[in-house]
Amino acid sequence: MSETFFQEGGSQEDECKSILPPDSPIGSNGSSRFFSTCVPCERAADTSFVTCPTCQGSGKIPLELEKQLVALIPYGDQRLKPRHTKLFVFLAVLICLVTSSLIIFFLFPRSIAVQPAGLNSSTVAFDKADVLLNLTNILNISNSNYYPITVTQLTIEVLHLSLVVGHISNSLLLHINPLANKQIFYAVPNKIWDENTYKICTWLKIKVHHVLLHIQGTLTYTYLSHSEQLVFQNYEYVDCRGNTSAPH
Repeated sequence: MSETFFQEGGSQEDECKSILPPDSPIGSNGSSRFFSTCVPCERAADTSFVTCPTCQGSGKIPLELEKQLVALIPYGDQRLKPRHTKLFVFLAVLICLVTSSLIIFFLFPRSIAVQPAGLNSSTVAFDKADVLLNLTNILNISNSNYYPITVTQLTIEVLHLSLVVGHISNSLLLHINPLANKQIFYAVPNKIWDENTYKICTWLKIKVHHVLLHIQGTLTYTYLSHSEQLVFQNYEYVDCRGNTSAPH
């Protein structure tokens, strides 16, 4: 499509000059339609005009037609050719893949290791036919993740001869950094009312006064607004004759 204009001057003109050059293939030899928009050369007093942008300022068009102008760009113009499009698409896909891989690698949940480290100290007392045994044990916790975790609760149950002799449930707020280890010291009061065990612990003719305790525990921890529980167990031989303390 072509846009036409007329020059501003004192004399009136019956024709309007075409924007496209005479040798333009558009509209030549009747091969395509030729559309022209002409305005009267006489300017009314109430009509506003602007400079025509296609004729180097040598013509005028009505102001209301300014927004209807269409710019003609040659087919071979560089602005119509994409530049480095494949490179940009490849870089965008590569960045997305790398970012996704890193997020999955660092946020993928890994195991939390809970390892009982044994007895730290114990105190023994006797009450008629009962053995009062207070234990302080050590629990090692390893965080293999790339984000911190928080230990919120520790539940311990001590069994002797398949009977529960001690139980605790502690609320904690222990923060463990990424790829870090921490220890927890927990004390469990136990009351053993077995007659044979009482004799083993109090009979002086016996040189070894050990009782076997089965410790079962549940550790509750949170990470990334998610809560999980770990179950662990351990067996310990404890001297029930006197107080003991493990070397530090």
